Amino acid sequence: MNNVKNRWKANQIAVFILILCGTAWPVYSQKTHSPPTELFAENLFHITEVMVTDVASPPAAARFYAYSTLAAHLAWDQANGLTGIENLLTKTNIEKFEFIKETERNLSPEFVSVYAMLETGKNIMPSGKLLEEKQKALTSQFFKSRWVSKKEIEGNIEFAKKVSAQVLKLANNDGYKQLSALTRYSPKKSEGHWYPTPPAYMAAVEPEWRTIRTFFLKDLKSFKPLPPAKFDLSEGSPFKKQLDEVYQVTSSLSEEQQLIANFWDCNPFKVSFSGHMAIGLKKISPGGHWIGITGIAAEKAKLPWRETIFIHTLVALGLHDAFVSCWEEKYDSDRIRPESAIQKHIKSSWRPLLQTPPFPEYTSGHSVISKTSAVILTSYFGENFDFVDTSEVYFGLPERPFQSFYQAADEAAISRLYGGIHFRDAIEEGVKQGDKIGHYIVKKTDLKQVAGR
Repeated sequence: MNNVKNRWKANQIAVFILILCGTAWPVYSQKTHSPPTELFAENLFHITEVMVTDVASPPAAARFYAYSTLAAHLAWDQANGLTGIENLLTKTNIEKFEFIKETERNLSPEFVSVYAMLETGKNIMPSGKLLEEKQKALTSQFFKSRWVSKKEIEGNIEFAKKVSAQVLKLANNDGYKQLSALTRYSPKKSEGHWYPTPPAYMAAVEPEWRTIRTFFLKDLKSFKPLPPAKFDLSEGSPFKKQLDEVYQVTSSLSEEQQLIANFWDCNPFKVSFSGHMAIGLKKISPGGHWIGITGIAAEKAKLPWRETIFIHTLVALGLHDAFVSCWEEKYDSDRIRPESAIQKHIKSSWRPLLQTPPFPEYTSGHSVISKTSAVILTSYFGENFDFVDTSEVYFGLPERPFQSFYQAADEAAISRLYGGIHFRDAIEEGVKQGDKIGHYIVKKTDLKQVAGR
């Protein structure tokens, strides 16, 4: 993302120099000159920044990405009159959606897409008002670059807000607003079940997320993983073997394993204590990491605007559904975290490398959503699509190269063992769960045909 911003600044400086020399007038006098696709990823990252500010939970962050990118996708397609089977919404479980039949004249699909995305983020996230300044900056940029005339700006903004209103109506009816009225979760007192972990001892996050409407999955039970190993501390039992494995692996981590664990940490709830003061450490969400990878792939493949928006939207919708499926299992199995079990039954002073997230252990969310995303991205960009993942550079971690999306997903999954926050069966069954979800979505959307690739 820093590369995108730096390149954008460099381009602006270059244009300024050309203007001084009197040679740049053809670029800005022609109304047909298109805005660079990097603008989409840059503005989507502004939504990520707000999520980090709000400390959005992993499933909530995926929901915010889903509706924000869906607004961009709908704005582009409706501005171009594309409301048939090529539109993603027609492939979802949402019925009776009324597309905008008559569009304004002189619409800029690029402008209305990004503006609608920001408008949706502004209204769906707790600190969304922060995006108002980004909308003003976007409007000024399009006007100054002559991508949209001053006379047309008002009509474009009105259209973008109309599309955002469509999406917000969908969001308002997906069950999210009813969560606070549902029965609150209370940890079970019997052995083997989850209970709050140090240092913050936070309450369980989103225990009723299963009630949120999905976009593609119709029957969550169809994507249930095998049951987790039964809590049993007798020597040789499947659970005891896994418990010992976490303890042993984390006791002798190599530098590379530590790097992998930290690279994929993505824990928005991480807290550090200084005396009596708790300090929240800013982290991207797991879904945000894969949204970042999607942007990196789109830029490398030099995708045009519609395809860039399309693949971001599909990955975001897939993340949303994968989290709903994973969270259903988490609170069904309600399994204890390694930290709690090891401290009680092996060594009280043991601490995992990563801070344990505040929700049950099985299955591993990283494993589920990473494999879902990898299946979708591989189906779209192809096998062995290599890339350099710079998603975590903004958060102080180095870039990391991968030879394929599957390699990245596999590393994200095993990172949870290195971090000491998951048992092996939660990782392996989570990968299978995500694989099943990903292929279901690819088949339901007829991905390659719909994307026009």
